[in-house]
Order: sequence, then structure tokens, then C-alpha cells
Amino acid sequence: MYPTAYIDYLIHFHIERDYFECHEVLEEHWKKEELNQRHHYWVTFIQIAVGLYHHRRNNRAGATRMYYKALKGISLYATAIENLGVNVSELSQQLNKQIKLTLTPGSKFEDINLPLHDHNLIKECQNRCKQLGLNWAYISSSTVSQNIIHKHKLRNRQEVIAERDKQLHLRKQKRQ
Repeated sequence: MYPTAYIDYLIHFHIERDYFECHEVLEEHWKKEELNQRHHYWVTFIQIAVGLYHHRRNNRAGATRMYYKALKGISLYATAIENLGVNVSELSQQLNKQIKLTLTPGSKFEDINLPLHDHNLIKECQNRCKQLGLNWAYISSSTVSQNIIHKHKLRNRQEVIAERDKQLHLRKQKRQ
């Protein structure tokens, strides 16, 4: 059985193409892990989503940087990522193709589908979709609304600002 946050990430990734939400849901899951027991392979999945988010918005430099970081993470955590039901070799090929697209002037953004190889994982995704009233069927970014494409600009940032202020306050307290 896989963590619900990971299943939700996969649904946002494939069904909604909401890469911003992929980042949010998995980062929250990762941060809940004990600091000395955090599984850094989650960061690799976050970097993939952030790379796609930047790429789709035509931030090629940001996308390229994230794709390279994700490739490094795949190299470091290949076994763990395979154990999460993803074909590491195929994923690396897909990210290398994305990098070529970001470096080719005039090229268009293309979605990727994570190469899932575990049928139980796919079944869990299908079941979670049913719970959420969704259909497990991959879509193209061409059908995604501008609200999702530019989500970081349109969301309420009060929580983010409050959390940053809190963390700054905690750091200042530690120094005293």
C-alpha cells in the first residue's frame, strides 16, 4: 500500500495536470516526516512536477534546472523510486527529452506520463479516483485551464506568508 499523498500526487499529475498541486501535496507529506527520517526521494517527485510547471509556463531555465535536479535524485534513489512503482530508466529518458525541449528554441511543451509499472499502484489510483469522483484517464495539458497553469499567481498567499513569518521568528529565537 502506498501513501495517500503519493496517490494524490499521481492523480494531480496525470488526471488534472495540476503540477503545482503535485508539489504542494507531496511537500506537505515529506515535511510531516521526522527531520532525520525524511525520504528524500519525495523531493525528486516534487522536482519533476515543478519542472513541468515551469516548462508549461515557458520558464525554460527554471524547468531545465529542475529536470537536472530530478535526474540526480533518480540516480541517488533509483531503488526507492522503482519500489514506488515507477520505471526509473524510462523516467530518466523522459526527463532527458524534456531537457532537450527546454533547450530547443521554438519547441512546445509536452506532457509526460510517469511510467508506472506496478498494477497494484494503478489499482490504488483508480480506487482513489472513484472516491474523489474522478476517472483515472490521462489528459493533455492542452485541456487544462489557465487557473491551473498559473496557479501560483492566483492563489491566496496568506498561509504561505504566515508560515514564512513563523519560521523567521523561530530562527531568530534559536539565535538568541
